[in-house]
Amino acid sequence: MEEIHFGLLTFLMVAGFAAAFIDSVVGGGGLISIPALLFTGLLPSIALGTNKLAATMGALTSTISFLRSGKVKKQLVLKLLPLSIIGSGIGVYIVQLIPSEFLKPLILILLILVTIYTLFKKDWGVESTFTKLSFKMTLFIIFAAFIIGFYDGFLGAGTGSFLLFAFLILGFDFVEAAGNAKVLNFGSNLAALITFILFGSVHFAYGIPMGIAMIIGALAGSRVAIRSGAAYVKVLFIGMTVILIGKSIWDYLHAHLLS
Repeated sequence: MEEIHFGLLTFLMVAGFAAAFIDSVVGGGGLISIPALLFTGLLPSIALGTNKLAATMGALTSTISFLRSGKVKKQLVLKLLPLSIIGSGIGVYIVQLIPSEFLKPLILILLILVTIYTLFKKDWGVESTFTKLSFKMTLFIIFAAFIIGFYDGFLGAGTGSFLLFAFLILGFDFVEAAGNAKVLNFGSNLAALITFILFGSVHFAYGIPMGIAMIIGALAGSRVAIRSGAAYVKVLFIGMTVILIGKSIWDYLHAHLLS
């Protein structure tokens, strides 16, 4: 029994490292970590809560890495952080009451549009053109921070991609957009985690070891992104959104046509 338990923890830690390496830059790590937690036999609600514990530990690490590198617009993200936190807390609460299925087709469409736009705007995000926020852009990013925060608590998949895309629209390059996005993602993760804990939906014995592995993965991933620059992050961003699109299509087909 002890060997099986040790094997499961090792499996979760390997999955956690891989998930955090990707998630630290463009999000989408839940595609690795959530199935890994479900594989252990946890109920879906417990798996989601446990994933939030581990992901929050990883997100804090990559947030600190980006902050130390100077790749975060601190004044801007600190103003947006409360909106992301409040939105996420509301999202976790609402998902306990309403099924999240109705949102999935909309998310698929948005992911496809984000990917197409990024592919066709060849030089987009290569260099930062951000100077200051216009009134229009201020309203946009306030709305985006709250809604994407809500989405992170309500459904979650692709949160990092949507946040990164929002900061690209403001004129940041891919690395700066990733740094800004990660700060807000940490806030929404933390709020969601607290709410999951209140609902008793966290398995700490699995979540903490997985979180430690995510700390290491997030540290490695954010350092590679900062060192490699915007071109690397752009490729990773497009790759991750394509995978998210594939996963969304598979889930839809499985739920409506193959079942």
